[in-house]
Amino acid sequence: MVSRREWAVSCRDVAGRRRDVTVFVSQGHVVLVAPPGETAILEPLEAGRLRAALRAAAVDASVDGDQAEDVE
Repeated sequence: MVSRREWAVSCRDVAGRRRDVTVFVSQGHVVLVAPPGETAILEPLEAGRLRAALRAAAVDASVDGDQAEDVE
């Protein structure tokens, strides 16, 4: 079984409700999942956390991509 790293970044929707933006890696691609049908509003600290999650996922994706190329 392949373990998947996942990052959740807190945010709020336009109505002010707490939501999460999720970042993960799938088959060498960075996947960003926003609240369904919503707009994510990020405070500066939350935007920094999203940036960090995207960077970590990009590093993981590049490693996954390198391993996939080695298999082929």
